[in-house]
Amino acid sequence: MKIAIYGLWIFNLLLVSLAVQAQKFENLAPTPPMGWNSWNYFKCDFNEELIKKVADAMSSNGMKAVGYEYIVIDDCWQVGRDKNGNIIPDPDKFPSGMKALADYIHSKGLKFGLYSDAGTKTCKGLPGSRGYEFQDARTYASWGVDFLKYDWCHHSTQDAKASYTLMRDALYKAGRPILFSICEWGENDPWLWAPEVGHMWRTGHDIKDCFNCDLNTSSQGVMQILDQQAVLRKYAGPNAWNDPDMLEVGNPGLTIAESRAHFSLWCMLSAPLIAGNDIIDMSPEIKKILIDKEVIAIDQDLLGIQAIKWLDYGDLEIWFKPLQNEEYAVCFLNRNEKEKTLNFDFNQWGKVFDPDKGWKKYTFDATYHIYDVWKKQHLGTSKTPLKATIPGHDVLLIKMSVKK
Repeated sequence: MKIAIYGLWIFNLLLVSLAVQAQKFENLAPTPPMGWNSWNYFKCDFNEELIKKVADAMSSNGMKAVGYEYIVIDDCWQVGRDKNGNIIPDPDKFPSGMKALADYIHSKGLKFGLYSDAGTKTCKGLPGSRGYEFQDARTYASWGVDFLKYDWCHHSTQDAKASYTLMRDALYKAGRPILFSICEWGENDPWLWAPEVGHMWRTGHDIKDCFNCDLNTSSQGVMQILDQQAVLRKYAGPNAWNDPDMLEVGNPGLTIAESRAHFSLWCMLSAPLIAGNDIIDMSPEIKKILIDKEVIAIDQDLLGIQAIKWLDYGDLEIWFKPLQNEEYAVCFLNRNEKEKTLNFDFNQWGKVFDPDKGWKKYTFDATYHIYDVWKKQHLGTSKTPLKATIPGHDVLLIKMSVKK
């Protein structure tokens, strides 16, 4: 009995030791990751030639220059396993193999991402990684993968934290730094445990290119996803980000104004900016939204503070985000289809309380320059009321800087 107990103690000690040694790769996401994913627009309709064209587009259309770097292939790239259990890419879609495709993407100065699933199958019924975590991690590392999106379909009775921690450990053991994107749909409160496991984690179900619609399915509109984020802001920060899902900017269900509002709010949320449209063939208006340096700078601010939902007037919401150098970003969101006239007096409020940072107080005691980030116009100072007209389903996004 004593020998058995001693043996069990040694075994548990070994597990603890391994747990201490295992960790995620650090400093892969000091700011929210930026890139592109195949799912929102192309679903399963892609091949290596299309992915190469996406890489060509990203490297030449201004996206790479402003920080987009990951090209991520979502579900439907894998077809089975060989006799040794190695995952097999679809040979019809990828005749040159994944290593060759990764090399091509890397040659463009970009990074390569793939998708897998913590269950036995992916969401489209293809081979998942359950039982093959360490083998798959070694394979991905040998191919040159830089980003892994890890889904949650066909998980049966698995424990989410344990399942994602197992793959984290497998990636770490494989030795190649791989950014780990946890896609478990927010079902098991990942914000409570995911910061130690991955670099970003989904906070809800899949996004749909619909501005304000509750579809009563596994997909949700932009506003429905936004509403879930305010209470989660305290969990996000450098190298650990809330992920409200990929961008629908430029996809058919959103107008230009709705795409602009969607992008603005994701930047206010310090969300990963993973484009989900056809970046090979997009309109100048959509391209302008996706590559606006000043809006992206709000998302990529090194403080990494997710916006506070400051004031809520029903159809008009005001979101507030502290930035470096004692600057602020403020987003006035018009959720109504009709335009709204704004007459906002910062002096009336005087301060913003941060409920997640020990009630830290941000004040407007100084005089601030007010700058319209989208229109590139100066709108006066905080000493006089801010007057503007906000079109339906659009935003006024301003940056406030102390007047010297």
